[in-house]
This record gives sequence, structure tokens and C-alpha cells, in this order.
Amino acid sequence: MRYASDGNLQSVGGQQCPPHTTAMMDSTYRLLLRGKGAHADPIAILADVPASSAGRLMEGYPHSIWQIVGHMNYWMQYELDRIAGRKPHYPEHNIESWPNKIMPQDDAEWQDARAKLAARIDLLSALSESSDEVLKASVESMHSKEEPRSTSVESVLWQIMVHNSYHVGQIAMMMRSFGLWPPRTGADTW
Repeated sequence: MRYASDGNLQSVGGQQCPPHTTAMMDSTYRLLLRGKGAHADPIAILADVPASSAGRLMEGYPHSIWQIVGHMNYWMQYELDRIAGRKPHYPEHNIESWPNKIMPQDDAEWQDARAKLAARIDLLSALSESSDEVLKASVESMHSKEEPRSTSVESVLWQIMVHNSYHVGQIAMMMRSFGLWPPRTGADTW
């Protein structure tokens, strides 16, 4: 890769590349966050999962869909709090970011978890449309493990999107093993 004197990328593998001129690389982040490309939409795939299935365990895996959603909600809120300048507690052990219960108490609790997931994803999406000044703003680390990957709002947004994608893949595998895949909204069927 070579950069021109104005800082714009000249070429990659002989191909001319345009400079990055818009916030969050156009709409790429928002598309991936909501399940475009190789990603599944976390809100859509969970829409028809009943609370009883959300609380099931898959052989060989220690967490239920309910717990994965709770874990995703935990970390999205954690990162939103950091971006807002609050100082959330960084858990001493990863297990602290997972719900203790394997299943929701009832349908209302499961619906609430999915509503929180959707609201937090909407907040992340809205933040991704912020000005370059906001996206490049520093986000304070709460723990030494965060320092190498959390230097700006933009980097925190990408980190949480990748984290969500990882866990949505686990949910998709569980749904498939429970006979719930593909979801009514459609998705890859492998």
C-alpha cells in the first residue's frame, strides 16, 4: 500500500482505492449490524423463538439462547455507557457478564430481553451515523484488556458489532439444532 502526499490511499494490489470520506465507511457498519452480507439479523432471527426454546441447552455448549442474548445486552450496554463517558464496572471474570438463569422466567421476560437487544442495536446504529469528530473521540478504558482495542468511539462500535456477530452465529447453530432454522424472516440454510 502506498499513500499519496494528501494521505489518500493510492493503490492496493495495483488497484486504485478511493479515500474514506464518510462516517463509518458509508453504511457498511449498519448493514452488518442488522444482518446483511454474511451476517444474520439478530432481531429478526429471534422474533419467533419462544421463551421455552430460548431456555434450552444444546449438548456440548454451556449457555442457552436466553443467556447469549443477556450477554450481548450486557456488553452493548457496557460499551454504550463507556461511549457516554460513564464508568461501568469491568467484570473480574467473564461469567459475570452472563445471566445466572438458563431460561427466562416467562414470555414477558424473554420479550423484554429481545426489546432491549433491539433498542441497543438501534442506538449503536444511530451512533455509527455520528460526525467524524464524534466517531474519532476517545473512549476511556475501564480495564487494561480494553486499551489495545478501544481507542475511539468508532473502534468500540466495530468491536461490539463483531462480538454480536460471533454470538449470533452461536444462536443460529442452536436454532438449527432445535429445528428452528431458518427463521420465518428468512436466512441462509447451509
